[in-house]
Amino acid sequence: MPQLKLTYFDFHGGRGEPARLALHIGGIAFEDHRFAFAEFAEVRKSTPLGQVPTLHVDGTLVTQSDAITRYAGKLAGLYPQDAFQALLCDEVMDGVEDANVKLGATFGLTGEALKEARTALANGPLALYLGWLQDLLQVHGGEYFADQRLTIADLKVFTFVQGLGTGRLDHIPTDLVQKVAPQLNAHMQRIANTPAVLQYYAKFKV
Repeated sequence: MPQLKLTYFDFHGGRGEPARLALHIGGIAFEDHRFAFAEFAEVRKSTPLGQVPTLHVDGTLVTQSDAITRYAGKLAGLYPQDAFQALLCDEVMDGVEDANVKLGATFGLTGEALKEARTALANGPLALYLGWLQDLLQVHGGEYFADQRLTIADLKVFTFVQGLGTGRLDHIPTDLVQKVAPQLNAHMQRIANTPAVLQYYAKFKV
């Protein structure tokens, strides 16, 4: 098994969390290198594109969050081997990343500009993506997004949905998912109560 070092912000969520979860669920040993937001300006100097997460694989530095998550999923057995099921998994992964990019475009805004942008986002693109994801979940059986089992697609959606409800995103209603896509909210709760996921987060409780 390769030696892995995953570098990302020291909080639960964001683009590094699905890979962390996948590696934990799969029992894959890795160095979980976390840093404070205040350290990012320095950390980014050592990254190829000035962004995180990054993954060192036997010393080779890799960037791009979804590529890292797919690799973690393959190591952990959480990525479909069937080409079509892998396509369904990737569709969800890429869709969530599209939504993340739209959300990311609002960071750096302040005051009324932030309120207007986030309100428009919640009522427009976010509602659209959440409804689309809920439809996909229903089409694929209502429990998982691909392969009729837990995959990294579920972990990516779980992290995204959970993040929307934390209250850390000013002007994004914490009940947005519950109102727009209640089945996604139920999916998030099911994943959160998966024994391996519960075990992962229990490590951080004092």
